[in-house]
Amino acid sequence: MFGRHHHRGSGHGRFAVRGGRHFGPFTVEFDMGEGPRRGGGRRRFDGDELRLILLKLIAEAPRHGYDLIREIEARTGGAYAPSPGVVYPTLTLLDEMGLIAQQASEGAKKLFAVTAEGEALLAAQAEQVEALMARLADLSDARARGEGGPVRRAMHNLKAAVIGRVAQGAEIETLHAITDILDDAARRIERL
Repeated sequence: MFGRHHHRGSGHGRFAVRGGRHFGPFTVEFDMGEGPRRGGGRRRFDGDELRLILLKLIAEAPRHGYDLIREIEARTGGAYAPSPGVVYPTLTLLDEMGLIAQQASEGAKKLFAVTAEGEALLAAQAEQVEALMARLADLSDARARGEGGPVRRAMHNLKAAVIGRVAQGAEIETLHAITDILDDAARRIERL
């Protein structure tokens, strides 16, 4: 079943979201916290880092999820845009932790502002937050030099979409369909 584990050791606000689901003969486990990706690569930002980035951007001005995605994409020169499947659950977690709070807004979009607890966490993590914001700028510089690109962004979005769909409680037929789509995409890429 799903579980949220908040790790707040030493007052540094460390936490991770872990979970798993059983689907007939399949068991799907996922971790949206820290950790290396398969193949020895590293996530662009781990779960804790993305939470701090979102919190910092919300502290600059109240924002909604789509605005946060566009702001990160703009600050990285288009090199990185977190998927909605990562941003919205992270906003829910930040809200549940009392680091942000929903404000009245026009329309259906939820507008969030930082709370006093969120400001305190940002102050306690100021050095790390500054380094993370510098990394966003570095991604923009790297993109301008031709490094990185849309393939990594697309792979990140694919991973988030699969994890998000499986986490919603997919039936066995849906899991087989997802597997077929992924296998077909791999075959098509190999033939390029």
